[in-house]
Amino acid sequence: MKEYEIEPQPGLPEPLPQGEQILWQGAPVWQSLLRHALHVNVLAAYFAALIVWRFADGYLGGMTLSQALSHAAPFVLVAAIPIAIVVAYAWIVAKTTMYTITNRRVVLRFGIALPIVLNVPFNKIASAAVAGHADGTGDIPLAPVTGQVDGPRVSYLLVWPHIRPWKLSNAEPMLRAIPEPQRVARILAGALATATEQSPVPIRNQMAAIAPAANSGLLGAAVTT
Repeated sequence: MKEYEIEPQPGLPEPLPQGEQILWQGAPVWQSLLRHALHVNVLAAYFAALIVWRFADGYLGGMTLSQALSHAAPFVLVAAIPIAIVVAYAWIVAKTTMYTITNRRVVLRFGIALPIVLNVPFNKIASAAVAGHADGTGDIPLAPVTGQVDGPRVSYLLVWPHIRPWKLSNAEPMLRAIPEPQRVARILAGALATATEQSPVPIRNQMAAIAPAANSGLLGAAVTT
């Protein structure tokens, strides 16, 4: 992982070395990121409950309908500000993020103030999985060998939200809220298989590993619907 300012090729901090090719590039869908990573629905439900409570408190306390609505109105503004901030953050994260799969590694470029690149070589991937969402997007977490990618341990806070939730001790970088996750999973599974000179396993419609570590063979690939 390293910071950089100049991007000679979209999503990459430096030109690809000879023999390395880009197989896929994509970015998070900000609406999906908003729902599944930032949990805006939970935030909205919380403020909605506060607004209803405020209204009920006034109305049941003897206020007229219009007075109770006025009593609750300030909470609408209180709710709108943090929700707007979260929406803007999701949009900016999606615009400043680029995921890349090559025939040798997975690269995550992210960062709002200063771009950061996280290289995940295939020989550092212990396993990968894919989980789909109802909106057609999905996540592909990458479990690193012994919890390490390129040597140092992956920082959960630094990589968030491009990280598998709640995997704090053995953080897993994740391609998050990407479109067509099944197709991307097949590309990654094929690349991992080719890198280890093995045949890819057919994609199954269930949650499972895409591939084990490059030095232990390809076990399977899967997607969820």
